[in-house]
Amino acid sequence: MHFTVITPTYNRVQFLPEAVASVRATITAPLDIQYEHLILENGSTDDTANWLQTTAEKGGPVRVISQPTKLAPGPARNLLIRETPADAWLVPLDDDDVLLQRCLYHYADLVQRHPGQPWFVADFLRVDEERRYLPSEDYYAWRFESTTDMLKAIFRAEHFIQGNVCYSRGLFEKVGGYDETIEMAEDLDLYVRFLLAGHLPILSPHISHLHRFHTSNVSIGVDADKHGADLRVIYDKYAEQLKALGVERPG
Repeated sequence: MHFTVITPTYNRVQFLPEAVASVRATITAPLDIQYEHLILENGSTDDTANWLQTTAEKGGPVRVISQPTKLAPGPARNLLIRETPADAWLVPLDDDDVLLQRCLYHYADLVQRHPGQPWFVADFLRVDEERRYLPSEDYYAWRFESTTDMLKAIFRAEHFIQGNVCYSRGLFEKVGGYDETIEMAEDLDLYVRFLLAGHLPILSPHISHLHRFHTSNVSIGVDADKHGADLRVIYDKYAEQLKALGVERPG
């Protein structure tokens, strides 16, 4: 099995070293799997590019691709995924988050125990800028009986998914990758298409990563109203399929 952690980065030299170090610290024994950390240097204007060049020269699992002008998250991730093996398992990691040491091991174990299943969802924890744990802010993935039940919960704004996933490149290609025209919630849009394609994720009770809250988060300003607006944009793209399943449009 080959796992690729994918990370677009822009002006994150403050936090990126911890993200990279967390992937380097991965322990997969006793499973015999391969992994790499594929990073897109996305036109940064701070010292991110220089730091990444130095880090890549040290070897290890880090591979860096440079992009001269900043891309939105969807196109950036698509660019990275095109550079992965056709049979890769993909694990998104934001450039300010921290992967837990056994995350890839747990995903690999799930892949072995659930042959033919193309994606998996885990839990994650929230921390502040200094990586201090934020009590009562944990994220727990829900277990659903069907893809329709999960879609209904998503469009009722009761449940969401972000970087706490692992999916096969085959499934990614099957649904067409990240939508490069969508401005926000491009990851949720992708996962909605996974569900519409008939694939319910396998739920894993492990903690995938630490999600860092700070003043320059990409998601700053995404409140309930903004999330509702994003859901309506996604719903309208697949309205015919969703209506046929009895999934109602968000109000």
